Amino acid sequence: MTNVRLSRKTFPELPVYPERVIQFGEGNFMRAFVDWQLQQMNNQGLFDGSAVLIQPIAQGPGGMFEEQDHLYTVLLNGILNGETVTSSEIITSVSRVMNPYEDFAAFLALAEDDKLEFITSNTTEAGIAYHAGDKLDDAPPASFPAKLTLLLHKRYTLGKKGFVIIPCELIDRNGEKLREVVRQYAADWQLGDGFLNWLDKENTFCCSLVDRIVPGYPRAQAAELEERLSYRDQLMVTAEPFLLWVIEGPEWLKEGLPLAEAGLNVVVTPDMTPYRERKVHLLNGPHTAMVPLGLLAGLQTVEDVVTDATFSVFVSGLVDHELIPMLDLPADELKSYAAAVLERFRNPFIRHELSSIALNSISKFKTRLLPLLLRYARERQALPPLLSLSFAALLYSYRGDKIARQDSTDVTALFDQAWADPATFVTSILKESSLWGTDLNAVPGLAARLNAHIAELEAAGARAALQQLV
Repeated sequence: MTNVRLSRKTFPELPVYPERVIQFGEGNFMRAFVDWQLQQMNNQGLFDGSAVLIQPIAQGPGGMFEEQDHLYTVLLNGILNGETVTSSEIITSVSRVMNPYEDFAAFLALAEDDKLEFITSNTTEAGIAYHAGDKLDDAPPASFPAKLTLLLHKRYTLGKKGFVIIPCELIDRNGEKLREVVRQYAADWQLGDGFLNWLDKENTFCCSLVDRIVPGYPRAQAAELEERLSYRDQLMVTAEPFLLWVIEGPEWLKEGLPLAEAGLNVVVTPDMTPYRERKVHLLNGPHTAMVPLGLLAGLQTVEDVVTDATFSVFVSGLVDHELIPMLDLPADELKSYAAAVLERFRNPFIRHELSSIALNSISKFKTRLLPLLLRYARERQALPPLLSLSFAALLYSYRGDKIARQDSTDVTALFDQAWADPATFVTSILKESSLWGTDLNAVPGLAARLNAHIAELEAAGARAALQQLV
């Protein structure tokens, strides 16, 4: 293993860029997604900017960043447009990491810099939330939106222009929800109508949709990679080559943030709804559908599923015949997107565990697949065969004796109660509107179909049950 550490002493020729972006979150995803994209714009002379990263919690990797002069490596591994991609690049688009818990005054001082124009964030799905315990005089408050409110208020008191704010948290309408929480803090803290007017008129909150699989630090291959790269990098991060960023924002954003001009798969649109539906139903949906059947059949990864003779037919049939026909987007566009998704599923460089996708499967099914099952039943007066079997496998897996359940205690308690009488389990669980948003016993034939499939799964197993259909 090499003793040379990645730093500007090792690579003195690497460029330094002025700070133009404030980024809440310094994790693997943002460094391989947003900061990697800043790098691509800088490489082409289109942006000339870097990001200052804000730790959302008191503990973070700031020390490791300092040791490497805020440099790190992004490794792209996978298949894109039929071609194998393996590349490494030293990222120079991060200027520093700031810990507001150690120096809150320095954090607020960011409001003074006119060059800082953009704010991005990824503070987990729970990050955009109101916390009643946050106070105006906290230094800092705990939540990300509360910290942002104080930073924006400081900017307002200085009489400066606002920001373009693009959150990347994986929640629907993330920009709108972030603005709502900021406004709630502003009201609670009595920051005044002048600030609220400035907030709305001088700042642009964009909803966004992000898509890139980022496994993170390649621990198993680290020694081999460091030998090949000829330096040690404790912050290196692996990602797939595919990337999509859909930003719901004004047309002028394309010039201010020329991501698409740099050749990146970034869409600025007045309405991101179709893109969200496409991703939720054609990427996340197949993931959720394959998990219970795959785990019941002893498969472990997404790659296992899509390279298995029986399961690959299940996935392609589900997408082509039961999901795409239920979406209100151009068929050619949907088929092209689905083909790219299946290519990503087959990526041999990424080990995507089915068990990691299984977390909170009930709520995922409700969002990703149930609307299409209901539409199929309504429009075709029939039940989608593959999706119905997947639904049955999901309910069967939540008995808890075949697969470890990863869900809230409220959800598992409902299943335990329903499974107490196997003869009435299906009708009991389908009536739980807290799970599905409605009583699914009203769907003609659904309870009977699910009962039949569960009996098949119990008697013959998931693979045999699936083979009967495909």
